[in-house]
Amino acid sequence: MLNRRHVLLTAGATLALAGSAAKAATSGAETQLNKLLDEFFTIELDESPELSTSLGLDVGARKADKSKLSHSSIASQQHDVRLNTEQLAKLKTVDRKALTGMAAVNYDCVLYDLGSTEKANKSFVYGSGIGSPYVLGQINGAWSGVPDFLDSQHTIETRDDCEAYLARLDAFGRVMDEECERVRRDVGLGVIPPDFAIAGALAQMKVLHAPADKSSLVSSLVDRAKAKGIAGDWAGQATSLYEQKVLPALDRQMALMASLQPKATHDAGVWKLPDGEAYYAQSLAVRTTSTLTPAEVHKLGLDITKQLSARADVLFKKIGLSQGTVGERYAQLYKDPKFLYPNNDAGKAKEIADLNQLVQRMQARLPEYFGTLPKTPLEIRRIPASTEAGASTHYTNGSLDGTRPGIYWLNLRDTGEAPFWDMPTTTFHEGIPGHHLQLTLQQAADLPMVRKAGGFGAYIEGWALYSEQLADEMGFYKGEPAWELGYIHDALLRSGRLVTDTGLHAMRWSREKAVETLSGIEGDPPAYSGQEIERYSVTPGQACSYMVGKVTILRLREKAKAALGQRFDIRSFHDTVLAAGSMPLTVLGNVVDSYIAAHKA
Repeated sequence: MLNRRHVLLTAGATLALAGSAAKAATSGAETQLNKLLDEFFTIELDESPELSTSLGLDVGARKADKSKLSHSSIASQQHDVRLNTEQLAKLKTVDRKALTGMAAVNYDCVLYDLGSTEKANKSFVYGSGIGSPYVLGQINGAWSGVPDFLDSQHTIETRDDCEAYLARLDAFGRVMDEECERVRRDVGLGVIPPDFAIAGALAQMKVLHAPADKSSLVSSLVDRAKAKGIAGDWAGQATSLYEQKVLPALDRQMALMASLQPKATHDAGVWKLPDGEAYYAQSLAVRTTSTLTPAEVHKLGLDITKQLSARADVLFKKIGLSQGTVGERYAQLYKDPKFLYPNNDAGKAKEIADLNQLVQRMQARLPEYFGTLPKTPLEIRRIPASTEAGASTHYTNGSLDGTRPGIYWLNLRDTGEAPFWDMPTTTFHEGIPGHHLQLTLQQAADLPMVRKAGGFGAYIEGWALYSEQLADEMGFYKGEPAWELGYIHDALLRSGRLVTDTGLHAMRWSREKAVETLSGIEGDPPAYSGQEIERYSVTPGQACSYMVGKVTILRLREKAKAALGQRFDIRSFHDTVLAAGSMPLTVLGNVVDSYIAAHKA
């Protein structure tokens, strides 16, 4: 089946699967491909009821999906492996040479996904797929994902929706027990998370393990049902399931994780796992959708860090900070009171209001750089206080029909962590012209549903990071050296990720060396850098996707400029890169080559 490790769009609109192929077939091969892609997508919905809900397809014939959660057992994992092999074989029956244009791009994207998954499946059994070696950890597991999914994706409009919520709450315990089964299997293979990942998971599980009257799993249903005027003893039923199904399963997970603590080591890299070097090499390739080796990625990170640090030095001198390393001066900038909002509700609301004004300014400038613009509105919201302790700033896209806005969720647990000098570049990354623009246009593109609903992290994060530089090129940081320092800071974070991710997993760095290195590069406090490094430790290769994606887009842009000269138009280039949707970077190179050939004529 299509691998769920790739980014799945979260949307909420009803649409028919019939006719979801990108366009009318023009050849027998394209007809065959379109039929297969629709078949694959239907199977993906069958296997992942959460995806069905996220896309708003859990209605009508698929209404039952809303009462289900995916299976996470060893048997279901083995089923996924068999299904992937079957789908890859079916795809290869299509004559690739007979495909042209978008049909060829669609084929290549799906082939990359199925093919890379097949290679990983034949090499490794443990974890949750390549690039995710641990079933449970401080950011891994249903304990983290299901509560957020139920609250933000499972809509409550009718009594049936409430009943479906209860069914999923019931299934939550089953999913956690299935995960325990896989953890025990992996432990037998010698796969145990680092000690800090286990400690982090246990600490957050304890927070989730709240009394029913304090649990968001209960209140999410009760509050929303009340708001919609849906009568029923939702509090009683949810409390019963929470106490009888969820908490006991959570207790079992916590006991299992606690039992692993004496066996865990402090080694942070996956080199320690069975065939760990090969595991990292495959993870890096899949996460970046490139052919770069760990050594090449490490060197790229060092080279970019050197370039960015030189520019930061110039900017720091402009604002009167000339002493110390770049990292040390960023640490000083974090403390500058003129960039800090009051750490209260009023201060946090003011910061969001100021960022909304910035979004409006960018919105007005978009037609200069893009021919096709997003129609779905963008909202900036504060991550709820109840979940902000363990959440990160992020974006969730709007509905396919545009009725639900895209949301840029900002973590404001402490405004000291969000000084305004660093916020413009974050807003361009998460909002426009970053994630909101790219993902909204992908949803609206003339693509098969299997591609609308899927994605490749290197392209998605690479585009968002490219957008930060594009904002600089558009002049948004002109006259605001501190804002440009924010842009450089976040770019340094991403170049530092290249250095430290490869350092951890390929060069056998300790957690502490990686934290010290990252903090020294971009100036964040060691405690914050520590959270970053611990994330990289359990998601090998993912941290490299941002900068590798950005560098690839920039290289292809320069290639098009050199080839087309005066015929090059930034608007048509951007439209070309975005119109084909998220894809492996290797496929993106082919798309840009076709763009160049078409515009040379």
